[in-house]
Amino acid sequence: MMKTIKIIKPDAPLKGTLHLPSSKSISNRLLIMQALSGTDFGITNLSTADDTLILQKLLTQINLNAGQRDAVELDCSNAGTDLRFLTAFLATKPGRWVLTGTDRMKQRPIGELVENLKKLGASIEYLGTIGFPPLLVKGRKLFSTDLQINAGLSSQFISALMMIAPCLPEGLTLNIKGDIVSEPYIDMTVSLMKECGARVRKWKHKIRIEPGTYSCSQFTVESDWSAASFWYQAAALADEADLELPGLSAHSLQGDSVLARVYTLFGVHSDIRYPASCIPHPASRIPHPASCIPHPASRIPHPASRIPHPASCIPHPASRIPHPASCIPHPASRIPHPASCLHLSGNYSQPVDFTYDFTHHPDLALPMIATCAALGLRGHFEGLKSLAIKESDRVYALTSELTKLGCKLTVTTGDNPVIEIHPSKLIFKPETIIDTYRDHRMAMTFAMLVLKTGSIRIADPDVVAKSYPEFWEDLESVGFQIKW
Repeated sequence: MMKTIKIIKPDAPLKGTLHLPSSKSISNRLLIMQALSGTDFGITNLSTADDTLILQKLLTQINLNAGQRDAVELDCSNAGTDLRFLTAFLATKPGRWVLTGTDRMKQRPIGELVENLKKLGASIEYLGTIGFPPLLVKGRKLFSTDLQINAGLSSQFISALMMIAPCLPEGLTLNIKGDIVSEPYIDMTVSLMKECGARVRKWKHKIRIEPGTYSCSQFTVESDWSAASFWYQAAALADEADLELPGLSAHSLQGDSVLARVYTLFGVHSDIRYPASCIPHPASRIPHPASCIPHPASRIPHPASRIPHPASCIPHPASRIPHPASCIPHPASRIPHPASCLHLSGNYSQPVDFTYDFTHHPDLALPMIATCAALGLRGHFEGLKSLAIKESDRVYALTSELTKLGCKLTVTTGDNPVIEIHPSKLIFKPETIIDTYRDHRMAMTFAMLVLKTGSIRIADPDVVAKSYPEFWEDLESVGFQIKW
C-alpha cells in the first residue's frame, strides 16, 4: 500500500524562516562543466536534491570506468536533466555506456538530442523504443558542424550540446528552430559557461560557442527559486504571511525569479533584506559568508563587491523588488550575497481573473494554477506543451487532482493544451487522497492547499527528495502539522 500523510494547518498565520535547497539546475550544470574541465574547482553550497546526488554518483562511476571494454550501466532513476546532460557528456567520453532510468524516464523523448549528437559523429543506439531511453552510448572524439535544433520540446537538449561545445575542435554553432521553451534555462547555461571561462554568444535564434577549456576556481550556488514558488503560493493563500527565505537574489541566474513580480498580483510582496535575522542557521545548507570567499586566482569577485549597499536599492514604485537598473550586480557575477534574504509578506489583495503563458517558466505552472484555484479566481493558462514530458504528465495530473477537490475547470488537449479555471471553492473530503504521480512538484503544490481546505492527504510524500529533501520539515517549522 502506498504511503500517505495527512497535513493540517490549525492556525491562520504563516511565519518563519525557510532555508531553501540550493538550485539543482545550477548545481547540475556546474558538475558537468567541472567534469569536462578535468579539474576539481570548488563548488560551494551544492544542491542536496536527489537529482544532484544521482549526478555526482554517476560522474564518479564514469571516472572509475572510463575506457572499459564492457558496457557500464548508468541508472539515472527519474532525473531527466541527468540523463540528457550525460547523453551529450558520454558521447565524448571513451567507453561503452548504457543510460537508463525509471519506466517514466523511458517515456520521455530524447530523439532530438540524440540525432543532433549523431551529426557531430556520436555513436548512440536506442535499446528500446526509437527516440526514447535506454541508450547505448559509445564515447569517441566528436567533430564540429553547424546544427539545426528544434527548441520547442526541451531547453535541456540545447544546454547539453552547449556544455560539450568548447571540447569540440572548432566549437559549435546552434541554429534554433521554432519557439523556444524554457529559454531562461538556456540563458542560465550561457551565464554559467561564461563564468567558467567559455566563450559564448547568443542571439535570438543562434548560439555560438568557441573551442576552449573550462577554467573556474570557485562558485557559490544560489538558493532555488523554483522551491521558493511553493512558499509564494503559501503566502498568497495564508491569512497572514511573514516569511524569510535566505540566499535568494532579485538578480538571479534563475528565470523562475519572475515569481517575485508575478505574485504581487496576488498580494505577496518581496523585499531583499540584510538583517542579522537572515544570517543562516549554522546547520543551514547556505554557507557562512566567510566560507564563500573565492580563491585569489578566481575571476569571481568577493560577494561584498557585487552587492550594492541596501540604501541604494530603493524599490521601484511598481514593486518592492529593487528595480533592475538601480541594483545591477557586478558584471562578473550575479551570485547573491550569502547573508541576503528574501522577505515575503501579504496585503491580501487579489485579481478577479488571471492569465499566464508558462512557455518560459513551466516549473511555475503547478503552484500558480493551484493558487488561482484555491483563491476561487478565474484563470486562463497557456504554454503548457512541455508539461506532458515532465516527471508526470502535469496537465493531466494537476487537473485530475484539482477536480477531486471540487475545482471547476476546462482542459483543451492537443499539441498546445490550455487550462481554464472557473471560480469555485475547494472542498476536502476525508476519504480524498491526492495522488502525486511520482512527481515532486505535485506533492509540494497540493500540500499548500491545506491553507484553504483545512486538511489534506498526500500520497507518496517521499517524492519531494528529488528537488527539496527538507520540504516536510520546513512545513512543520512554520506551524503545519503532519501525521505520517
